[in-house]
Amino acid sequence: MTTLTRDDIIPLDDYTAKRKEHRQTVRAIKQHRRIDVGPFVSFYFENRDTMWHQIQEMLYIEKGGEEQIADELEAYNPLIPQGRDLRCTMMIEIDDEKRRNTTLRKLGWIDEKIVLRAGKHTVRAEPLQETERNTSDGKTSGVHFLVFNFDDAAAAAFKNGDVRACVDIEHENYSHSALIIGATRGSLAADLA
Repeated sequence: MTTLTRDDIIPLDDYTAKRKEHRQTVRAIKQHRRIDVGPFVSFYFENRDTMWHQIQEMLYIEKGGEEQIADELEAYNPLIPQGRDLRCTMMIEIDDEKRRNTTLRKLGWIDEKIVLRAGKHTVRAEPLQETERNTSDGKTSGVHFLVFNFDDAAAAAFKNGDVRACVDIEHENYSHSALIIGATRGSLAADLA
């Protein structure tokens, strides 16, 4: 997949006029790119379409004009898969603030304990952010950006629908797994050129 450029961004008035349609289109895409693992961790696998929409939404909300576009492209282009990887936003979603704070303090370095398995192949998640998302006292952030880099054999296994695929979180305080099946599997497999 290619990254987005200034030429891909449509004028705010044009986006606003068709915003409802754009949101419906991306909602249909996103419904097959989310994997919930355990009671409160979700992986939102990104692609060029979801990142285009995110940039357009940021421009719509913040109305920063031309000056904002370069910053948004720089922020969101790293989440577009490049043909042999899957990239995602991992969210630890707990509504209750007190419970969320307590839980995040127990999940330090959870971003280093995530693997995607396709048959006998294991692809370990790597943090995809410039700033550390864990503090020295063991608290983690509620948002992480991750990349799964596949070799050819792992990519072939993942694209083979007969091979079992799953996402595992192997943290001592949060050990959960979820299968990757159906339309979600197909959508993610399409990212692995």
